[in-house]
Amino acid sequence: MGKGDTTDPKNLPRPAEHVAIIMDGNGRWATSRGWPRLVGHRRGAERVREIVRACPDLGIRWLTVYAFSTENWKRSTEEVLGLMAIFARYIEREADRLSAEGVRLRFIGDRSRLDPKLQRMMAGIEARTAGGARLNLTVAINYGGRDEIARAMRAVALDVAEGRLRAEEVGEAAVAARLDTAGLPDPDLIIRTSGETRTSNFLPWQAAYAEYEFTPTLWPDFTPQELAAIVARFGNRERRFGGVVNG
Repeated sequence: MGKGDTTDPKNLPRPAEHVAIIMDGNGRWATSRGWPRLVGHRRGAERVREIVRACPDLGIRWLTVYAFSTENWKRSTEEVLGLMAIFARYIEREADRLSAEGVRLRFIGDRSRLDPKLQRMMAGIEARTAGGARLNLTVAINYGGRDEIARAMRAVALDVAEGRLRAEEVGEAAVAARLDTAGLPDPDLIIRTSGETRTSNFLPWQAAYAEYEFTPTLWPDFTPQELAAIVARFGNRERRFGGVVNG
């Protein structure tokens, strides 16, 4: 603030530096128009591009999107294969742009079930964009929060068994360091599109103190303008983290 600015910093809107999004409604968007579900998923991928571009101007430094859950394997083979093809195409088409625009792309989730070629593509774009500092984009693919925690606890148990960690050292920090999101800040705000009000196994550990916003908008119709409005509302929320704000 300038010398003549008497604005109380405590009254300024709080930035949502880490926003996480459950991108829901692609299939319904397509079927409501009489189109195959994969058309909706392709449109949803295009929407990701627009939202990523909007984030830095909104003060968002970390964006995490839920692309494919551990439960999504229950969908038809056609839809699953189509989704994997869309992921691969997104990586191929976006690598140059993301790198040029300073976006660092990372993936979370269990990669072991994914096609080896897709795994190599994921690792390649992670390496290529590692220097990006304008926005940190994290894509959750074959991700499930309970699965993530179980994998982290197996890592803790192995470290204790092999003497790298003492049992009394196992606390929140030890678990967090073994999650897929190690090194990332917890989300400030989680948005779910399509009118559903479930969290669907998305970041259960990390979202302990996140604010939530549920919007009826289907993901392919979710605009940067709506994101801006949600972020503005978040800025006026009072976040006490279990404490009491003195007023």
